[in-house]
Amino acid sequence: MKQYIYTVCAALTLALLSTTLQAQRIATLQVNTSGKEKLNIPVEVDLDAITTLADSSLQLFEIISGKKEPVAFQIAITGNKRTLHWVVTSSKRSQRTFELAQSRPSNIVSKTLNVLEKDGALVIASNNKELLQYNYKTVYPPKGVDTAYKRSGFIHPLNTPSGHALTRINAPDHYHHWGMWNPWTHVLFENDTLDFWNLKDRKGTVRFAGFNAIEEGSVFAGLNVLHEHVAFKKNGTQKVAINEIQNIRIYRQQPNDPYYILDITSQLSCASSSPVLLLEYRYGGLGIRATELWNKDNSTTLTSEGKNRREADGSTARWCMVQGQLENDYGGLVMMSYPTNYNHPEPLRVWPENSNRRGDVFINFSPTKNKDWLLEPGKTYLLKYRLLVFDNQLSQEQAEEAWRAFAQPPAVKIIK
Repeated sequence: MKQYIYTVCAALTLALLSTTLQAQRIATLQVNTSGKEKLNIPVEVDLDAITTLADSSLQLFEIISGKKEPVAFQIAITGNKRTLHWVVTSSKRSQRTFELAQSRPSNIVSKTLNVLEKDGALVIASNNKELLQYNYKTVYPPKGVDTAYKRSGFIHPLNTPSGHALTRINAPDHYHHWGMWNPWTHVLFENDTLDFWNLKDRKGTVRFAGFNAIEEGSVFAGLNVLHEHVAFKKNGTQKVAINEIQNIRIYRQQPNDPYYILDITSQLSCASSSPVLLLEYRYGGLGIRATELWNKDNSTTLTSEGKNRREADGSTARWCMVQGQLENDYGGLVMMSYPTNYNHPEPLRVWPENSNRRGDVFINFSPTKNKDWLLEPGKTYLLKYRLLVFDNQLSQEQAEEAWRAFAQPPAVKIIK
């Protein structure tokens, strides 16, 4: 395993009255919402545009009825740029006022989201609840199955807040399905037509190639990793066709929240001087093979355009929601596409109700489902997705609210 580069951002959340009283205002941060939200909203602002003070001397408060309430925050550093992150909790108040202040350094640091090592994988946990497992070590299929199906760099399990796995691997019908993963299926590279999805064809694969950053804190925890999309050449050699920097981030939950927010961003670039043409095909990109507990009788699918499972495949959507029975519980996820993504609103690949006779569930945002996508050397291409992972049931209105908060987050106004 390659060396970790930790980006641990301290969140000074604290709450000694004396510290609050001594805090000196630096700037007021105003956030306007509709006041009708039922879900929390992650927000961010350029910290360097506000202050050059050291991170350890900062505190954030929300002003409520003239009183200062401490707010958990986290500072992320990318290159030389600092970004201040926090979560605006749901409230009937449409104008939210926060105060960034300078105070004496606090010794109280709260890290409610952590990244844990687990036998060839890293787990993101919130308040000791395991929410997501990223598998960096190569995982092989069951004994007796062709080892060409092996894969690294995928997410499984993806758990609901109450701990039910929503993903599946090693399904006998599709051994190349690896929980939540991201290969392209029909690819033209250096005069060869490749397939990074159907591993048994031995034309290519996607593999973990290193960690760029691992982040923990009181607002989010996440991983920044390098994936290599590797071409298996006809002469028996291998060549990396695409470099992908994938960023995985889970945001803070409030104690009683039956959901959490997961962001997945993929930055694609050509790994050599050769272009890569992602050819039109019915599936490819970020896909989810759902839990074996779901079938056509105990789960539902709904898209942002009101399409159900029978109608969704081949349609375009801003979001797609699947939910269903999980033993004695209920839960699911909403997968959302960002407006700047290629071919947004994105075409969907959704398995029909007769899949494997029982109606197994698979969903995929497939931007190349109805047209090619050329990746040129020297350029980068960004795909941004958000998942709302939840217990119980979620309404169409809540799914739409979650997408709007992702696509059009409220602006942060700085008042110095």
